[in-house]
Amino acid sequence: MNTSHSTKTAPIPVTLIPGDGIGPEVVDAARRLIDATGVPIAWEEAHAGASIFRKGIASGVPQETLDSISRTRLVLKGPLETPVGFGEKSANVTLRKLFETYGNIRPVRELPGVPTPYAGRGIDLVVVRENVEDLYAGIEHMQTPGVAQCLKIISRKGCEKIVRLAFEVARAEGRKMVHCATKANIMKFTEGLLKRTFEEIAPEYPEISAQHIIVDNCAHQLVRRPEQFSVIVTTNMNGDILSDLTSALVGGLGFAPSANIGSEVAIFEAVHGSAPKYAGKDVINPTAMILSGVLMLRHIGAHAEADTLENAVLFTFEEGRHRTRDFAGDAGSCGTRAFTDAILGNLGKTPQHTPARTRSKLVLPVTSTVVDMVRPTQREVVGIDVFVESPLQPEQLGPKVQAAAEGTAFGLKMISNRGTVVFPLTGTRTDVVDQHRCRFLSRNPAPDVGNDEVRALLSGLEQQGLRWMHIEKLQAFDGRPAFTKAQGED
Repeated sequence: MNTSHSTKTAPIPVTLIPGDGIGPEVVDAARRLIDATGVPIAWEEAHAGASIFRKGIASGVPQETLDSISRTRLVLKGPLETPVGFGEKSANVTLRKLFETYGNIRPVRELPGVPTPYAGRGIDLVVVRENVEDLYAGIEHMQTPGVAQCLKIISRKGCEKIVRLAFEVARAEGRKMVHCATKANIMKFTEGLLKRTFEEIAPEYPEISAQHIIVDNCAHQLVRRPEQFSVIVTTNMNGDILSDLTSALVGGLGFAPSANIGSEVAIFEAVHGSAPKYAGKDVINPTAMILSGVLMLRHIGAHAEADTLENAVLFTFEEGRHRTRDFAGDAGSCGTRAFTDAILGNLGKTPQHTPARTRSKLVLPVTSTVVDMVRPTQREVVGIDVFVESPLQPEQLGPKVQAAAEGTAFGLKMISNRGTVVFPLTGTRTDVVDQHRCRFLSRNPAPDVGNDEVRALLSGLEQQGLRWMHIEKLQAFDGRPAFTKAQGED
């Protein structure tokens, strides 16, 4: 949206989710200040999180909340509690995925008067995190009683959307550099797909410098010299970690706003937790939630009002008379309401020592509706990986697997355990668990293995008394192998 806002403008509907723990307090602070800017908002209060889990709704999000978001397409949300290590999915992730808010934008900026080891370094960067794919697809299995698996899902479509969003963020904010942080040196197909997509799209933005960086080096450099970064685009898990790291550089999660951006729905939220032990005590820093409100105002086109609110926040920090306990300590600190009142009183004031960043409209990428974006001209199945559960040592398992393949279209290439070749025997001392990947290649020099041949191999394994739990076809696209080799595989 890019409408001009005044008291005569029709109210803009926004779903308001107070959240759990301290959520209602910080959300109320943001709501009061947004209303004070004069932008006409029609708030629709809805609920998700702990209270919904207790009602037995496994997603943590009731239908009436989904219906509200479908109507408003805008959400201002407080923190939600999530069960850890058991039970239900995260309600936060559920909302992001159901409404395809594929991009998480996390701006990080040094704030005046907030003591950190990096004060005075001029940190001002944005992490743009892919928000719905990667390990957060949440596809997990116990393959054996002692071995868990999680699938890392990376798509070309997802990579293209997040890369374009990162470049558009840089363009809208007048930034001149985008780093793409991946682990493509190890995960060459998944993380490598983001790297390759980034390198293909970067020339469309010639005014912006594009650099790839290995993600562990990125973390190292963020701690060592964070001011060198402007925009970082990365995968979901990497982005989750790096964005929290960058928040710590400027004082912590209490200062960290975020926007979850999709083609149709946008969700704005502070990224800190619900901190239930502080709930109702009027001690929490509402800055992250307030600045998330600033991001929402910019998203709906209320740029002047967003600048007014952000300037009031910055002026309050510069003034230094009102500081919450997370950066002032117990002595001389003020509560959530008093801090919010101070910002309210400073609306219309401009900070003197904190430079403003000129921003233009963020242009969202046009997303394709084509399901199969990448279409090879040639494809064939050249083999199969079969995951087998067995307590046998490799020297015992190997001959049984070889016998299972006799008379089939396949020959055993190798067996790996946790990604390392253990058969044929290598003479090394690799520890093994009861999940083995058995790699079979077609005996046909011009292969395209059919399903009947796969079933014959699986039958052979069963006849050898071997339990298989998962198969993966080994494919070649346009003559290039579409699978990686194990450590130690020729």
